[in-house]
Amino acid sequence: MSPSEDDLTFVPEHFSGRARLFPLPNLVLFPHVIQPLHVFERRYVEMFLDAVEDDRLIAMSLLEPGWESDYDGRPPLAPVACLGRVITWQAQGSSRYNLLLLGMQRVKIVRELPPDRSFREAEVELLADCYPPETETLRLALHTKLLETFQRLMPNLKDAEELFSQLSLENVTLGTLTDVISYALDLGLPLKQGLLSEACVDRRATMLISHLDQTKSEPSAVGAGAFPPGFSEN
Repeated sequence: MSPSEDDLTFVPEHFSGRARLFPLPNLVLFPHVIQPLHVFERRYVEMFLDAVEDDRLIAMSLLEPGWESDYDGRPPLAPVACLGRVITWQAQGSSRYNLLLLGMQRVKIVRELPPDRSFREAEVELLADCYPPETETLRLALHTKLLETFQRLMPNLKDAEELFSQLSLENVTLGTLTDVISYALDLGLPLKQGLLSEACVDRRATMLISHLDQTKSEPSAVGAGAFPPGFSEN
């Protein structure tokens, strides 16, 4: 199934506030990026099928430390998740699916709903990017610094010139740039979750720049041929 233009847009006014939860221990999804997923656990296959018959929305959430003792149950989740839309999928034999999930918007988990389904659901609150007017004059410098750092860390990236051009100030917001870089670099799950949880764009960008500046050796970045990343399995 190929994505349509409607699949790539999100209208907050049309969102019900109810989200299917797809918790994983090793993945933080961000808005504006596409994550390949391989779904095969029964509860997540049922979640996927329910989504594609409805609004195609699934919220990727990070499991909190200690999840191993209750993985098949309802272990604690990080309070902020990323709402994504299934934009394309393909069946892989019996009850297995490859799909592409496009990150749409941050959401705060308000409360989990009763376990009436095989998969988890929650009432969530949309978290829009916040651009404080008092720090507007700093935004150009933050954008420039982040893009230059990203170029330095990924010198061998395939089609790098085209990608960096698309991420220029003229083409994307600072929020989008920060999310793309946060997703692409191997920053460690706690930092990625912290970046996802920060709705203030200027603070989010400053947090990322501070981490990269403090790293004396190059952080492990996603190399050429691995960006976009490969499929993540549930």
